[in-house]
Amino acid sequence: MTSKKTAVILGSAMLCMTVLSPLSTIAQTRDGGISQQMISDIRKSQKMTTADRAIANAIASNAIDNLAKNHVNAGELDTYFSVETKKQSITDQQSSGRCWMFSGFNVIRANFAKRTDSLTVDLSHSYLFFWDQLEKANLFLQGVIDTAKKPMDDTRVQFFFKNPINDGGTFCGVADLADKYGLVPKSVMPETYSSDNTSRMARLISSKLREYGLQLRQMAADGKKQADINAAKTKMLGTVYHMLAMTIGEPPTQFTYAFRNDKGRTVGETKTYTPQEFYREVVGNQINGSFIMAMNDPRRPYYKTYEVEYDRHTYDGHNWKYINLPMDDIEKMAIASLKDGRKMYSSYDVGKMLDRQRGYGDTENFDYGSLFGVTFGMDKAQRISTFDSGSTHAMTLTAVDLDEKGNAKKWKVENSWGATWGQGGCMIMSDRWFREYMFRLVIDKKYVPEDILKMNEQKPIMVMPEDPLFQKDF
Repeated sequence: MTSKKTAVILGSAMLCMTVLSPLSTIAQTRDGGISQQMISDIRKSQKMTTADRAIANAIASNAIDNLAKNHVNAGELDTYFSVETKKQSITDQQSSGRCWMFSGFNVIRANFAKRTDSLTVDLSHSYLFFWDQLEKANLFLQGVIDTAKKPMDDTRVQFFFKNPINDGGTFCGVADLADKYGLVPKSVMPETYSSDNTSRMARLISSKLREYGLQLRQMAADGKKQADINAAKTKMLGTVYHMLAMTIGEPPTQFTYAFRNDKGRTVGETKTYTPQEFYREVVGNQINGSFIMAMNDPRRPYYKTYEVEYDRHTYDGHNWKYINLPMDDIEKMAIASLKDGRKMYSSYDVGKMLDRQRGYGDTENFDYGSLFGVTFGMDKAQRISTFDSGSTHAMTLTAVDLDEKGNAKKWKVENSWGATWGQGGCMIMSDRWFREYMFRLVIDKKYVPEDILKMNEQKPIMVMPEDPLFQKDF
């Protein structure tokens, strides 16, 4: 280190000491701060037993989860399921936040295999991800235009600039994007490094979008014509398109493809498709309108419909609209779907009480309370309200094990973390874990009782995207 650098660092340190010292003194005497008397009282309350010291020594050298693991609950895992849908290949989202798309595609290809009896298809995630990112860029830019007269510190303006683009999403994104842009096979548009590892690309595009957002606000402040602002937005989207094409690849407009059966053999002749034609071949009817979205949110009244403002993937698409239901109703619909061989999109707070080595979620996997000598007493509603829990990860619900009365004992999902994770790429969860940490379920209307279908049509109550529950599925 040079003497010049040393002098700068020492000078900065002295400045910090000069500035912080008076503030520290004030903080210690001001009501509400930690006083020396409080420190003294806290120290007196600490009675470290020999057992506490042994535990502290263990924690100092080991992972907390390893020490808190409940040995009684760590026996051989029961992998039998009385109701299980047909197995399919496990996918891997790599270092991206596209679980919502992977789970949605799992449902689409499972439905296709069931409808055709033997045909399989691997869909291109990078294709739909390209359009997802371009649509989110437009959602941001148009949102900036719509709020251009509001001050920069307005809640909604800050919402847009804080999150101009992201990987996360919900099933409504799969429905809107696939309905609009179609689908292509994975072989036609495979993954790239940036589609598997999205962080750097996202940061660069976000930075450019924020710059463009300021320019659009300035145009509005200068009284520019709406036509000129719209033309500027189109040009900006052209730049984003270019950046996406460089990193993910440019989406095809036409391609040739031949389907294969479950044994990998080509079935039928090779045909030429557009993405929209391929979508109709694989999906059949439009996805939108074929399902309802259910959520379990014990903070809010059940049997009411809600809509999350700006929780959508396309500006002209659908917000996340859901009916809030008790877990008993959600489980009944899920069981009906699984009994008919239909998988479902579902989402969870997957990191809670998860034994990653076994791929097993259970409320008794870890005993953190005994380790630290404390209790963790919040219920599901309280955890949501305090940002302690919420929907974070989408997986495909694929199996349930029922007792003699038809009640669920445990569940299984297909994950998108590769085939070597957990139970062959799947996760098993006890019913008690499922009830605590499951939040969203997308289910075909065929399996929804008539009274719930009618409730789902009521005018939704609008809720804000800042709500702690409405996190994107990653």
